[in-house]
Amino acid sequence: MVKYYTRACNFYYGNLSKKLVKKKSSFPLCGNKEISFDQIEIFSKNKKKISSRIISLKEINFLPKSIKFRVTQDIKKITSKRVFFNKKNYALMGVLNMTPDSFSDGGKFNTNKKAFKRIREMIDSGADIIDIGGESTRPQSKIIFESIEWKRIKTLVKKFKSFFPKTLLSVDTRKSLVIKKSIKYNIDIVNDVSCFKFNKDYFKMIKNKNLWKIIHHMQGTPQTMQINPKYHHVLLDIYDFFEREIAKLKSDKYSKKIILDPGIGFGKNLKHNLMILNKISIFHSLGFPILIGTSRKRFINQISKNFDTKERLGGTLSSVLFSLSQGIQIFRIHNVNEIKQGILVFKALINK
Repeated sequence: MVKYYTRACNFYYGNLSKKLVKKKSSFPLCGNKEISFDQIEIFSKNKKKISSRIISLKEINFLPKSIKFRVTQDIKKITSKRVFFNKKNYALMGVLNMTPDSFSDGGKFNTNKKAFKRIREMIDSGADIIDIGGESTRPQSKIIFESIEWKRIKTLVKKFKSFFPKTLLSVDTRKSLVIKKSIKYNIDIVNDVSCFKFNKDYFKMIKNKNLWKIIHHMQGTPQTMQINPKYHHVLLDIYDFFEREIAKLKSDKYSKKIILDPGIGFGKNLKHNLMILNKISIFHSLGFPILIGTSRKRFINQISKNFDTKERLGGTLSSVLFSLSQGIQIFRIHNVNEIKQGILVFKALINK
């Protein structure tokens, strides 16, 4: 049986986009008239054989009935307005690692005084979400006891809403005990890199809770994920994974509160990461907001080589702006102020 996938492409921006949408020459991306498209790439997969072709929107009417039906359904999702948690078309998620061993900032903010100061700095710089984690999930990191993980973050989680009531709180954890305790303090987002599979009780803890649930893709575990990762077709394999996980949440009372994260650097090599980012707009046809975490990741070093820097800010900003131009809505980042500045300038330029 052949399976088809639809990717929006050939984008327009700003006033030009609005004019084209008004004339019905292009379709709005995710309900946002400031980004629109007038072409789609159709992937077909028949067992191991995969092919693709790009067509204009007008050519959809000439497709065979079976393909036309699937593409039409996909376009409804691609153009539908996203259920979102602010009035903007994007959100910045500031990273706060309460760990001694995270790959980029381990040990920098792992006291409560430093952490609260850092949270305030990120919010003042434009963060809409703060993502707090107490266990490193970098490649080959060690698993820690859930009691230790909770001890690292509990004061922040307990007091967060008292100090920052208008900012969304995300908890980055694979442990059911940690999430069970966190839910008591009105957290907004569950960010589990194992996609609720590390602990068997995890899914029970979050089902039918009024939380945003991040469906995160990772091949293997943090201990094994970078040992020769392989895919048949990384883009379509992740798409199929998302479909399966979304189906599991259909019976959830809050099944619309889903965020998709393809997991850049989690069980992917450079070629995989670049393919995902290059054609990330394929995931819009699933109908949910998309998050990417490219901040300071190793693929930036693999590309820049001798031009690498400690914070990899240039590479991070480039990947964020490219993804923003494809309609991605949520960016998990360390350098909030600089990324916010880059986005504001970028949007001002493309909206003219």
